[in-house]
Amino acid sequence: MINKRFFAVGMATSMLFTACKTKDLKMSNVKKENAPANKVVVYQVFTRLFGNKNATNKPWGTIEENGIGKFNDFTDKALHEIKDLGVTYIWYTGVPHHALVRDYTTFGISNDDPEVVKGRAGSPYAVKDYYNVNPDLAENPANRLQEFEALISRTHKAGLKLIIDIVPNHIARKYEGKNNPEGVSDFGVDDDVTVEYKRDNNFYYIPNAPFEIPDGDVPLNGEKNPLIDGKFGENPAKWTGNGSRKAKPDQNDWYETVKVNYGVRPDGSKDFPELPAGFDQKNYQEHFAFWQDKDVPSSWKKFRDIALYWTAKGVDGFRYDMAEMVPYEFWSYMNSAIKMKNPNAFLLAEVYNPNEYRNYIRLGKMDYLYDKVETYDKLKDVIRGKSSPDGLSDIQKGMADIEHHMLHFLDNHDEQRLASPEFAGTPERGKPLMVVSTTISTSPTMVYFGQEVGEAGNEDAGFGKRSRTSIFDYIGVPNHQKWMNGGKFDGGKLSDSEKKLRDFYKRLLNFSINSSALMGSFQEIQSANRQNAGYDELIYSYARWSEKQKLIVIANFSSEKTSEFELKVPADVISKWKLKDGSYVFVDKLYSENKTYFTVKNGEGVARVKIKPSESFIYEVN
Repeated sequence: MINKRFFAVGMATSMLFTACKTKDLKMSNVKKENAPANKVVVYQVFTRLFGNKNATNKPWGTIEENGIGKFNDFTDKALHEIKDLGVTYIWYTGVPHHALVRDYTTFGISNDDPEVVKGRAGSPYAVKDYYNVNPDLAENPANRLQEFEALISRTHKAGLKLIIDIVPNHIARKYEGKNNPEGVSDFGVDDDVTVEYKRDNNFYYIPNAPFEIPDGDVPLNGEKNPLIDGKFGENPAKWTGNGSRKAKPDQNDWYETVKVNYGVRPDGSKDFPELPAGFDQKNYQEHFAFWQDKDVPSSWKKFRDIALYWTAKGVDGFRYDMAEMVPYEFWSYMNSAIKMKNPNAFLLAEVYNPNEYRNYIRLGKMDYLYDKVETYDKLKDVIRGKSSPDGLSDIQKGMADIEHHMLHFLDNHDEQRLASPEFAGTPERGKPLMVVSTTISTSPTMVYFGQEVGEAGNEDAGFGKRSRTSIFDYIGVPNHQKWMNGGKFDGGKLSDSEKKLRDFYKRLLNFSINSSALMGSFQEIQSANRQNAGYDELIYSYARWSEKQKLIVIANFSSEKTSEFELKVPADVISKWKLKDGSYVFVDKLYSENKTYFTVKNGEGVARVKIKPSESFIYEVN
């Protein structure tokens, strides 16, 4: 949902969010459970768009007009090329069956009302049936689950792991669990709809008030459809996904979804057992044991069962949409159950409130959270000329105890494309951001498909507008399609500059997943160099090291100015590196073309550096 990020910033609009908040805990460093030995790289693909070869790109176009990608488009060749880019995990976005405007009644699927669907292809965050997959993605919708199971197998065969979305905070207004396993009841079937709240209701209700469709844009851009009649049968109305308690939500609300009740009362108080003091220090096994004799709300059990269903099918983890809108006690309950089945499960959460990061990591047992509000926003401000890069050092210092858990990205389905005019402006201007984002911490790196070939999201897709690749429409992704080259996945239609860009990403990501230093220590050297002659305002540098490898990373965020300066490596870094006085060589690990001498004298290091616009060096000390 495009609006969700902006909504998250103003969370106070919903009293429910207070239920998810506690005081900011002062926690010591806890040993990382099942921490990877090497960097992790996640490749996010919007599954519906990845294999689409059609370049028509008509606003509001149908599948017949604009085309669509399928599970089967992820061929062995495609998966090999993705892995070869330096990827360890694929996030298949939009896999669970969500509401959409297309007739699949032949396959026993009811039609969705366009008045509560965003776009034509629908939002992947309005899930209609958690026990099956999007029929759009299958060659034969009757066998859609089997086709996805085959993709799971191909992904693992390629040496990759995969994650899919789970959206616990809200589900589609017309949820129909037609594929529920035996013993699983549907959401809401046992609810008492005469009251606003009851602990084991799956939804919140507005008694005696029928749902009304919000005022706003005409569905399907005015196209005729028999289900467009100004009405949607929901009586009583349910709370909307973002917490709106109006029977007629606003057009900017998440009106296509309803909020799930996790046992948080309308006044924000908790109607379930809370974790005892000290559980921030306990492992997932102890969290799992805690919940075994506890009575928990119905919705908790339903989502746990969903996650375990997909885990049993070989899914290696999950990305949780808007996780901070759900109390962390639930996450402790569900994530510990997942980890008991798969200790190496990759659990990534969308959380935007820095004051809550440690609670969702330590108490909610999340592996990773989005580092959006701090590192991502800072890098975006730097490249748009709104900020100096110096503050990156303070961000790293402030998150030193949790830096491994803060996943870095510059592009995803919610954000403006890195290469768009609204962000970096060109793919080349995004390169130093990518180097810093990838190398500044031990956390995973995420790349959004097409980012590596300069996709700028210039299309007016219909419901989705330019600067983001639309998640609501059937649309093509032009630069990605050039790399895909009609299914050859060989980059045959890329320009020379696009080929060079992909080569840059390939070099950077492969270096990152094989570098011991990037899983080691960090120290900023920005402050030691800030007053140096020629060390211009948009230069940023830091040290990374392990016992086996010592690195200096330097990035030039200026797209116009070449900088020349003497880089100082402070005495405390030289001491930690155990370097004796003498002469060494810096060799750039990205291209192995740039070398410079590094001299240590009286315990301090100096190297002469010349760095071009938008250039970065990852110098290894030889």
